[in-house]
Amino acid sequence: MRWVFAFFLVSGFCSILYELIRLRLSMAQFGVTTALVSIVLSTFMAGLGLGSWLSGRLIRKYGGRLSISALWLYAAMEFFIGVSALLVPHELSVGRTLFEQWGLSSSFSYYLASGIWVALSLAPWCACMGATIPVAMLSICRVQRIDAPRSFSYLYLANVLGAVAGSVVPLLFIELYGFHTTLKIAAALNFLLAVSAFTLSLTRKALEQRAADAQSTPIAGHSDSHNRKTLILLFATGLTSMGMEVAWIRLFTPYLGTMVYAFAAILCTYLLATFLGSALYRRWSRDSRTVPVLIWSLLGLSALLPVITARAGLSLHGSLRVVFGLMPFSGILGFVTPMLVDRWSDGDPDRAGRAYAINVVGCILGPLLSGFFLLPWIGERWGLAALAMPWFLLSLFPQWLSKDAGPRRRLGPQETVALAALAAGLVVMLTSKDYAEKFATHKILRDSTATVIATGEGAQRQLLVNGVGITYLTPITKMMAHLPLAFCLGLLITR
Repeated sequence: MRWVFAFFLVSGFCSILYELIRLRLSMAQFGVTTALVSIVLSTFMAGLGLGSWLSGRLIRKYGGRLSISALWLYAAMEFFIGVSALLVPHELSVGRTLFEQWGLSSSFSYYLASGIWVALSLAPWCACMGATIPVAMLSICRVQRIDAPRSFSYLYLANVLGAVAGSVVPLLFIELYGFHTTLKIAAALNFLLAVSAFTLSLTRKALEQRAADAQSTPIAGHSDSHNRKTLILLFATGLTSMGMEVAWIRLFTPYLGTMVYAFAAILCTYLLATFLGSALYRRWSRDSRTVPVLIWSLLGLSALLPVITARAGLSLHGSLRVVFGLMPFSGILGFVTPMLVDRWSDGDPDRAGRAYAINVVGCILGPLLSGFFLLPWIGERWGLAALAMPWFLLSLFPQWLSKDAGPRRRLGPQETVALAALAAGLVVMLTSKDYAEKFATHKILRDSTATVIATGEGAQRQLLVNGVGITYLTPITKMMAHLPLAFCLGLLITR
């Protein structure tokens, strides 16, 4: 299966490149706000989920009668993804022009209109990205059925490894070549994947004639492959991970700089830890199929580590704050997510598509819940605690996972550890402090756009937006008040 690993490695690189650049292009067109980050992330994930679910359904319905190679379908998806790299920037630009003509202001109507336009511009192309997983699983099932039950985690591992590179290398490309040239490089890679997959399909077409057998011969499954509670867990992993990602951006921005670079650093750390967790799962799943007993307690407790590493009084570099705060939770999540999908799907592309789509539904709702409700109402720290709570509860009531849950048994070692983890989490929350606590006197206002801190008196007064000071009495800030007039004079001179 090395060919499909290589394909998904490059595909994952391009996918994250598109996510980063499209986020920055959307910010350039519609505003640099937390709300817009939530909208773009949710739209991106919605397209992935829609494509995964729809392609899985179509494979289930027509896969047995499909006369062409599954790799042909994969090549077509990669071709359309490459086309999107050239079209999306123009689509976003058209939206900005229309909004200027309509006179929409920074209000609910503006967010609604920009959200709809971003969805129309991104979701169809992201659906092509999501469709590649079930299609590749179909090809694996036809050629190497012995590897099919763990095929999702195999593709997931390759995709995440490519995404790790995609969260770092594009930043260098952008600095050297700009957005549009970097997008053309990504498009060329997608077109190369399309040509390679099509060429490979010509040599493997005879092997894929097993499609009929693949539909009629069942694959030995795990004991809980039909336990629908697995889908609830997949929804929860998506909800909490993406909801926390929005909270992480606001929590670590004071230490990392602007929101764009904070997002890139957080995304790179998250993906690297996810890859390590997924690689550990692949090694572990060769010999074991039993869910680790303490996994849920560790997941809940590790979700609160960013509260510790984001403390203002902690003497630690910004990048190390992110690494120590995010990697444990992200690594455990990277272990759990492919494990749950493998156990539910057993290599069936349709079941894998549904499972991944449900996970993505959680990924869609997570940023919206975090950006528009948790952060404005209770702030970053308690927002993380709210998102971590389901995992603490699951660790306290592990019998819920069983299909035939009997009466509640007495407190055992697992529940004792879960109570200890919950107690440790409460201590963390009650003893930690917000970034604003570094200022002796301050006032905080939060909404879906930003966390604003007002502090100081007289000439030392400061206003910080997401931890970034915007009112320091420096020559640059004094000049900013005169920039509009300077621009107008510049236009008059050039004319």
